[in-house]
Amino acid sequence: MRRPRVRAPTASDRPVASLVVIDLRLLRENPEAVRASQRARGEEASLVDELLAADEARRSAIVRFDTMRNEQKSIGKEIPLAQGEEKAALLTKASALSAEVKLAEAAQSGANATVDALQLRLSNIVQPGAPIGGEDDFVVLETVGTPGTYDFPVRDHLELGEILGAIDTERGAKVSGSRFYFLTGVGALLELALVNMAIAQAVDAGFIPVITPALVKPAAMEGTGYLGAHSAEIYHLAEDDLYLVGTSEVPLAAFHMNEMLDVATLPRRYAGFSSCFRREAGSYGKDTRGIIRVHQFDKVEMFSYCELATANEEHLRLLAWEKEFLNKLEVPFRVIDVATGDLGSSAVRKFDCEAWIPSQKAYREVTSTSNCTDFQARRLGIRAKYDKGTEPVATLNGTLCAVARTIVALLENHQRADGSVRVPTALQPYLGGREIFEPIHR
Repeated sequence: MRRPRVRAPTASDRPVASLVVIDLRLLRENPEAVRASQRARGEEASLVDELLAADEARRSAIVRFDTMRNEQKSIGKEIPLAQGEEKAALLTKASALSAEVKLAEAAQSGANATVDALQLRLSNIVQPGAPIGGEDDFVVLETVGTPGTYDFPVRDHLELGEILGAIDTERGAKVSGSRFYFLTGVGALLELALVNMAIAQAVDAGFIPVITPALVKPAAMEGTGYLGAHSAEIYHLAEDDLYLVGTSEVPLAAFHMNEMLDVATLPRRYAGFSSCFRREAGSYGKDTRGIIRVHQFDKVEMFSYCELATANEEHLRLLAWEKEFLNKLEVPFRVIDVATGDLGSSAVRKFDCEAWIPSQKAYREVTSTSNCTDFQARRLGIRAKYDKGTEPVATLNGTLCAVARTIVALLENHQRADGSVRVPTALQPYLGGREIFEPIHR
């Protein structure tokens, strides 16, 4: 279980402007900032020096190729004007130079490839103020609501789901294997209600609803930063060279891949619904009961393209929308500032909302929002045109409703002694006015 450091929210919780532009200019001008970020993430600081050396080698290769190519062009202009022995000598020199130019061109291509490969390994630069450390070193920013007290033995979500005829993990395992499940009866209705409520909130806030593909090309997965440390989590269809997405963040980020956006249309906000697939590699023995950690689940994901200068404020807006949704569900939760070693390669700052789970007497993550600045946009070629020229945009993502975990929190927090579950007021219109989920099994 995570061990929190608790403090009251202050003005310093608002992200501040920082050096977050992952490009070679920053690397050359302030390599120590990039090294410090790598160390804070628990990643290799030596990668910075490898990349600097590779960048220098590439620039030298470019200069050499350009010099030789110019000489080749110059000789090409002289040959038609020369005669006799002079022309023969120029032709011999041109032939030898042509071979050297090809070698120089190949060296330049190789140097470019080395730089590109190293750049893809380099994570985004963490934001000042983010807690330093690993998974357990987060900071609690806010606690909302008070965990309920029960004068009866608390049931966990799986027992409640079986009583209500809502969750069937035994048949899920029979059909698909461990960590799969069926939602049946009121369980299926509850998922649809949560999704519709989340989409309605997002649309009211100005988001464009999107049903995204569940399969994406390698460029989309690599561009969002998921083929690095997260690659073991991803299902890959080798025959088709396609990846099953673990979040609709991936197709939403690639939606404008290689496009020039009109800055007047920013921010562009999308609310994506998709099934999500995760191998849960390395989680053997963790959360094997129920539907907390599963291989497939559905999710409504907020995604925003905005100007880099406004990304920090947009990040706080996404967090506010996540909190609004959880408040509607009347579930106690806390907001944490995720530590640098648990950010993932793309994010410079991440806030999680963790719902109280009565059966575990613990808070568990149900939503997360990340500021990825221009890290993904650079890799995906997404830019906006300003008066001063073109620049990459910023991308941000935030989970509005991860359905399976939200069902866990809702069932457990609103359970009653007889195994029934109260439906939160805000959710009732999406369930035809239903106020209680009644047991069908005792």
